[in-house]
Amino acid sequence: MARNTEFSAEQRAAATPGKLFVLDTNVLMHDPTCIYRFEEHDVFLPMMTLEELDNHKKGLSEIARNARQVTRTLDEIVNSLDGAIDLGIPLHGPSRKLASGRLFLQTEAIAGELPAGLPTVKVDNQILAVVIDLQRRHPERPVILVSKDINMRIKARVLGLSAQDYFNDKVLEDTDLLYTGMRELAPDFWEAHGQDVESRKKDGRTLYRLKGPLCAQLLVNQFLFQEGEKPLYAIVREISGSTAELQTLTDYTHTKNNVWGITARNREQNFALNLLMNPEVDFVTLLGQAGTGKTLLTLAAGLTQVLEGRRYSEIIMTRVTVPVGEDIGFLPGTEEEKMGPWMGALEDNLEVLNKSDDDAGDWGRAATRDLIRNRIKIKSLNFMRGRTFLNKFLIIDEAQNLTPKQMKTLITRAGPGTKVICLGNIAQIDTPYLTEGSSGLTYVVDRFKGWQHAGHITLQRGERSRLADYAAEVL
Repeated sequence: MARNTEFSAEQRAAATPGKLFVLDTNVLMHDPTCIYRFEEHDVFLPMMTLEELDNHKKGLSEIARNARQVTRTLDEIVNSLDGAIDLGIPLHGPSRKLASGRLFLQTEAIAGELPAGLPTVKVDNQILAVVIDLQRRHPERPVILVSKDINMRIKARVLGLSAQDYFNDKVLEDTDLLYTGMRELAPDFWEAHGQDVESRKKDGRTLYRLKGPLCAQLLVNQFLFQEGEKPLYAIVREISGSTAELQTLTDYTHTKNNVWGITARNREQNFALNLLMNPEVDFVTLLGQAGTGKTLLTLAAGLTQVLEGRRYSEIIMTRVTVPVGEDIGFLPGTEEEKMGPWMGALEDNLEVLNKSDDDAGDWGRAATRDLIRNRIKIKSLNFMRGRTFLNKFLIIDEAQNLTPKQMKTLITRAGPGTKVICLGNIAQIDTPYLTEGSSGLTYVVDRFKGWQHAGHITLQRGERSRLADYAAEVL
């Protein structure tokens, strides 16, 4: 291994050795392009990492697909090499100039010394032994283990090794900075921006065109509010330099504007219904803890636009099947029957919506229930690849458990006339190796903000019951 970082005199003169990152297998399977994400630094892959990739490449799961993609990437990198492999493979060409470091593969056996209590047959410990050996051979440069496995990082630090999480997939380090979709206006807002206000009426709503220092910081489809004697609730429709156009909202807190018998109970729910009922908004993300009304509002808006407005042909609902407790095993039946146990939230909310019509009797409610069920299809994520949904109202529940790649796969299923709604709570992530900062839901909220056909709202107030609200606060 001593030869692995022996550069020519010209190479040594061109650059001093940077950091050497040793990658754990879970990093490669989490992000198949991670080899290209370390810029000018070098990357080292132990032989056991390649062995584990080989063990995980079979199957139709996301992990298996990622393992195969990593293998193809490595094949492309190795085939780009003209010289000796133990001198490292330049990543500048294969990465299309994303990375300027080198990839080193383990080319000889390493007899790393581990403490007596650590069994050498375990793959994690063999990788740690490689890191120990590299650190001993190259004291002039930092050798850092990169792993998504918290226990492995702890063991590395106990052994005196540098270890860190894989940060490149994180949209935000601090999710408190995540875009909420709304902004409160300062009390002196109109003093600073009300000099040359132009107003006009359109479709029963008032539009304001104004100039000022805040306008450049606003985003299209961001909600603005100002409480007081004359409260203002508006949405940003257009931004042009220091000029912004605001539009007042439909008041869904009023019973005359009810959506399938449901009215908004707070400010954020009113904002959410304005997005859900707007045909110009193709993509909506709703974040919020349990009981804030994400699923209920979305289903009410979907049923209204499918059955009454005929804007969409049907509602399609899907979610990630990650169990909170022990898995219940394989389920018999069709695709919808297999997904049935995962769709308890759908059943609960349909029951609420079906009772919202007080004038209908038992027969009327039964007929409505059958009509609703004919227009709601439950689909599994496993069969989404290759599909195209035309004129559908697509609901992705528990979206916080999706990776950014899975989220891209789902959203790109949308054909003409389809509206996609992602619901989730980033504080309740059940998928291994996903965090609040790297969740696919966080990813799309950040990437879609400011697009004229997308909107986001973080629901903040629970409306389920006083018991649920108090439990969410104190437990």
